[in-house]
Order: sequence, then structure tokens, then C-alpha cells
Amino acid sequence: MFQSRLKDAATRVQTHLDATLAPMGDLPVVQAMRYTSAGGKRLRAFLVLESARLHGIDPDQAIWPATAIEAIHAYSLVHDDLPCMDDDDLRRGQPTVHKKWDYATAVLAGDALQTLGFEMAAHPDCSPIGEVRAELAVTLARAAGAQGMVLGQALDIAAETASVPLTLAEITALQAGKTGALIAWSAQCGARMAQADTSALKHYANNLGLAFQIADDILDVEGDAAKLGKAVGKDADAGKATFVSLLGLDAAKVRAHELVEDACDALHLYGQDADTLREAARFVISRDS
Repeated sequence: MFQSRLKDAATRVQTHLDATLAPMGDLPVVQAMRYTSAGGKRLRAFLVLESARLHGIDPDQAIWPATAIEAIHAYSLVHDDLPCMDDDDLRRGQPTVHKKWDYATAVLAGDALQTLGFEMAAHPDCSPIGEVRAELAVTLARAAGAQGMVLGQALDIAAETASVPLTLAEITALQAGKTGALIAWSAQCGARMAQADTSALKHYANNLGLAFQIADDILDVEGDAAKLGKAVGKDADAGKATFVSLLGLDAAKVRAHELVEDACDALHLYGQDADTLREAARFVISRDS
């Protein structure tokens, strides 16, 4: 069930993105937007659509924030890949945007995808209730900005030149922003659209986001570069503290499993209706890319 819904989410989001970008023409910046927003697992979009399903939200409304979060995620990848950030040449097995085009195009494509994300989260077709659209836009801004993803990236950059490696608590806080903030927003989206309590989905998402990052650290150690579509071993080569370097490989795997089980337990109020979200949590630590 999870894999079929994940694929369906990916297809629906790509169709919606294509339709949204089509009127923008074919300038290099728009080409780059299409290029970088295509593909990927679409886990964040899936979380939006699945949380919306749990709360009885019309899929034609939920597709707007689902596409919004993928636009924001795509922007973050374009900027993260730049030489001033992570300096990566490959993303999903393809040249990164600044390699395929140039630095200016990469910056502008990222900027345009970011603003597109907020436009879609606040779109009238997302919800007939203005307060709901405003809440989605405001919370997305917090998750993506200096209280969330951007904060996490800033802490990550600072850690690269720190005289003392980060502690486990510091890495956990860093990743709660860099990786976890957008995942948390996605999983709570359906409850926000229904103006319902978000606490169970927040608990689920916080554990899911941390498990996701631990799995990434594990893949950087024992993953296959061909399957990942990017280089492996970069963290160790850079001497960065990670969950694996601090906990050890085996203990990191145990911790990821514990987080996933805690995430699944948080959904007990939804009963079997949340089984697909439980499958998603287990997928996060079993993936090979």
C-alpha cells in the first residue's frame, strides 16, 4: 500500500508541477526549475497527501501544499549543492544545476522555486478558508527559514570549521532543522488543513525526521554511490561528527529503529487508517537511496 501511494503522490505532484511551470516559458531559469524539481521519492508530498487523507481533506486541495513542499525541498537542494555550501557535482545521478547551467542560474532557480512554494501553499484552491491558507504559509516559512531548515544548514556549515566536533545533542538539534523541519510540516499539513490537533502527527514526524537523517548517515558509510546518485564517505573524509561517528554504526541502526517504532506508536489514535504512515516510517530506515 505504501509504495503504491508513494508512486501515486510522485505522479500527481509531477503533473501539478508541470502544469504550474508550463506558462512560465522556457528561459534557462525555468528549465533549471523543471530539471531540479523532477524525480526524487516525493516523501514529503506523500506525507502531506496521507495526512490530508486521514483528516478527510479533498485530494484536489491537498495537492497544492504537497506540491509546495516539493518546490521548497527542490530549492533547498539546488542551493545546498552550490560550492559555497556542500559543493556537490551530482544529485540523483545527474549534474547539479550549477554544473549543468551556471551559479547565477542555480541561485535564481532556487529562489524561484522557494517563492513558488509559498504561492502554492497560499493558493485559493488549497482551501476555501483564508485562515487555513495563512496558517500553512506561516508555518511553512518557519519550517523553511531561520527557525528551521536554514538554521540547520547554517549550523551544519559552522560545524565544518568548529574546533570541537558537535555533540550528539547538538547534531540532533541541527538535524531537527536541516532535515526534520520540512518533514514535520508535511506530516502535520492535513491536520492543519482540517483545523484539527497536530500533536500526534508532530510526535510522529519529529521521530521520523531524526530516523531519516540517521539513515542518511548510515548510507554515507555503507551505501552504494550508484544507487544514491551522489558520492559517499564525504562526512568521514571531512571529519564531520555524525550519528554514526558518535554512536557507532550498529548503535546508530538500533537508534533509528527505536525512533521509527516510537513514531508508529504516536499514531495510535488513528488506528489502522494510519498504517500507510507506519509503513513510510519503516521505509525510511530500510531504503538504499
